[in-house]
Amino acid sequence: MGKKFDSYRSLDYPVPETSLTWNLYGVGLESMGRKGAPEALPVLEPGDDQLLVRIDSVGVCFSDIKVLKQGSAHPKLYNRDLTVEPTRLGHEVSLTIVKVGKNLQGAYQAGQRMAVQPDIYQNGMSTAYGYTIPGGLVQYHLIGKEVLETDAGPCLLPVAEDMGYAESSLLEPWGCVMGAYTQRRRLTPKEGGTLWIIGQPGDTTAFTCSLALKPSLIVLTDVPPSIKQLAQQWGGRIVEKNGLSAADYQALSQELTQGAGFDDMMLLNPVSAAAVGEAAKFIARRGSCNLVGTKPLDGLVQVDLGRLHYDYVAFVGTSGLDLAASYGAARNRCEMRAGGTTVFVGAGGPMGQMHVQRALELPDGPQVVIATEVSDDRLETLKEMFAPLAAKHGRTLYLFNPNSNAERFHDFVMRVTQGQGADDVVVSVPVAGLMEEGDTVMKADGMLVLFAGVPNGTYGAVDLSRVYLANAQYTGTSGLTMDDQSLVMERRVAGTLSPGRSVAAIGGIETAAEAIQSVMDGRYPGKVVVFPQIRDLPLTSLKELAERLPEVAAKLGEDLMWTPEAEEVLIETLWEKPSKDRS
Repeated sequence: MGKKFDSYRSLDYPVPETSLTWNLYGVGLESMGRKGAPEALPVLEPGDDQLLVRIDSVGVCFSDIKVLKQGSAHPKLYNRDLTVEPTRLGHEVSLTIVKVGKNLQGAYQAGQRMAVQPDIYQNGMSTAYGYTIPGGLVQYHLIGKEVLETDAGPCLLPVAEDMGYAESSLLEPWGCVMGAYTQRRRLTPKEGGTLWIIGQPGDTTAFTCSLALKPSLIVLTDVPPSIKQLAQQWGGRIVEKNGLSAADYQALSQELTQGAGFDDMMLLNPVSAAAVGEAAKFIARRGSCNLVGTKPLDGLVQVDLGRLHYDYVAFVGTSGLDLAASYGAARNRCEMRAGGTTVFVGAGGPMGQMHVQRALELPDGPQVVIATEVSDDRLETLKEMFAPLAAKHGRTLYLFNPNSNAERFHDFVMRVTQGQGADDVVVSVPVAGLMEEGDTVMKADGMLVLFAGVPNGTYGAVDLSRVYLANAQYTGTSGLTMDDQSLVMERRVAGTLSPGRSVAAIGGIETAAEAIQSVMDGRYPGKVVVFPQIRDLPLTSLKELAERLPEVAAKLGEDLMWTPEAEEVLIETLWEKPSKDRS
């Protein structure tokens, strides 16, 4: 970085007396700030357990829109009165520590650059930054125990020195994408948990289990003698409940788990898809359902797609006799198949674009990428963004609009894959029908990733027979961890991922409301980044930079990619020294 850029990082410029702030006081954009503009509120001195931070950049996310539309009814706001206790949007944040409270001076230093990990829990309760905790659409604010003392420890991540501000903000959305391909499911039976095993009346199959299980409660329903013997070996309380119908399942769950559901299930030689679907309703959060059998079910299973995404319910299985063969990471993959074919449903939005980019840049990633989108304009953008990248990495990229193509989506995928289906299907659209359709174009041993969340209780029909007959995978992901953000940074530093490619438009602090509106409208083909320390910069697409800020445009990378070098020139040109009259 140049000398000027380094001077901003080393806090050469003084802290102003006031900070422009976009507080949220209710529902809708009209409730952001005051009369459509940010407020100038005092910059406070940090307490002993606080940090004063400067917000350097903020990415705008569709999740911000959900908060705007729901206001205090949003699940993470817990019905609080925003007129009395406002929140503030902005959870994709890069910041610099300006002042350090007395009790934190050994752990933090002025000048440290950080990214926020906003998916915060305290005592098991979600208190996310940018939701429950006021977020980053502000120039300066205080951070204390609400971010530094969480169930996962401090939720600030030091960023690599050569990363720009925008790239650092995008560690959050990119971390969510990265997290979609890390194992979120629990793949072994829970020690001390509740286990329900459902067999078939009269079955005498000699099942074994090479894994020593340690449940606290084992419920047996119509199981063969071999399972009863295993249960005796495992220990724990054994309860037999035979001859149950689906109508009895809820009462059983309430009686034995207080309605929380069973930590683990085993369904032995299942026959009825309807029965499997009914039993699956009573899997606990992060629970597993082990399907063991040799014959396909009599149809598709109605599965709660919301729980696959939000509750990390795991469906595992085997066609052998060893119950333990279903479990473990070796049998249950979560990464795209090397050299395979991956379909991305809803690839035109910012997050869908990130999935496509990751696949194309991924070492040992898929050889063939199929990106679907219902907008021809977005497909053209995908072509502009990623056709050169695919060629650079020797991958084949297909683009498909199911609304304007005479060929059916299913037929297109089967033609491209010579009738085999895709190895992996990633759905970034919160529509159950598209998730079901994704299942139909998947190989028998493929993986369906539900990146977009639909509400719990949203059901879709999928072919769970393939879980135990062919080792199919059904996964979902919600939120991210510090490790996910760290992995993005590692790959950025290693040169195998370019987060800046996601930036489509930039703006100054006054544009925050307009930036959110632009995301609502789908105005830009990628991420919109606000620089709170910059005044009077209109919302500007990267394509417009050549006309508005040619000196910045000259530093963009290949395919108009945002770079730290372009950001450096932007800061040299527009980042102003604070003064009383400007703030």
